[in-house]
Amino acid sequence: MKYFIRSLLYTFLMLFLISLISFGAIHLAPNSFMGGELNPNMTPESIAQLRAIYGLDKPLFQQYMDWVFNLLTLNFGISFVNGAQVSEVVADRLPVTLWMNAVTLVVTFVISLWMGIKGAMTYGQKTDKVLNQISLLSFAMPSYYLALVAMMVLSVTLGWFPIAGMHSLEPPEGIGYYLDMAWHLTLPIAVMIFVGIGSLALYVRSLVIEILKSDYIYFARARGIDEGKIIRYYILPNLLPPIVTMLGLSLPGLIGGSVILESIFGIEGMGQLFYLSAMSRDYPVIMGILMMSAFLTLIGNQIADAVLLKLNPFVRR
Repeated sequence: MKYFIRSLLYTFLMLFLISLISFGAIHLAPNSFMGGELNPNMTPESIAQLRAIYGLDKPLFQQYMDWVFNLLTLNFGISFVNGAQVSEVVADRLPVTLWMNAVTLVVTFVISLWMGIKGAMTYGQKTDKVLNQISLLSFAMPSYYLALVAMMVLSVTLGWFPIAGMHSLEPPEGIGYYLDMAWHLTLPIAVMIFVGIGSLALYVRSLVIEILKSDYIYFARARGIDEGKIIRYYILPNLLPPIVTMLGLSLPGLIGGSVILESIFGIEGMGQLFYLSAMSRDYPVIMGILMMSAFLTLIGNQIADAVLLKLNPFVRR
């Protein structure tokens, strides 16, 4: 109970500090939606009227307090762009980003675990060198460059996948609608998976190499235990704590998504919404997405710590 209360207080404190810094940084940014820089046709009278409607004529501290009070009632405010509730705007964009990043997260972790363990078990051999080169290529590959190359080769030249968007011009009905969406999202998900496996595979490989140097691995091999059982009963249990920690840190990506890739492929998700909101200085939407990502980050850390308490008794000490 003491740990739970301490973690809860820590989460609220960090959310307060994140909201304060983010709110101040956004309002200190040059240009604004209500300043007329983004729309030269707006008259000073209309600008003053809009600032009064959205409460931007108040002192900055008062604006922050009003925003925090609304946030406590789960009211994220009204979008400057279309006048809709931020929660409604986010709800329209969230499902596609959630599914894309959930699939990417699961597949990336599975492939990275296999590559890291396989590379470490064949250390110095040809298989390890090939997997290591693939990991380094993935780690060094910019996502936007790979996305453009994949679009040119697989979409424009070969015509295997659509260039952009989530649906065809005339999408089919029924199950064909979802199959058409899956066909459109296959290429961006594949790009996200490839650029994500490199760092994790290298990390897992280094961990497994250190585990293989342990005395209990030496004695297990001396007793004639096969490699499959060594991986299952000796390596995987020792990999769980760092993997759980990385999974907790990956939770914000389920909402934040990939800003660059969603913009390149024209996917109407949270990443594209965040980019468009930043370009148009839509403060309520930006703050709403930032606070959701911050909340998921903190919750992910707390969940990972709680799981580590169960997995590793030394953490309790």
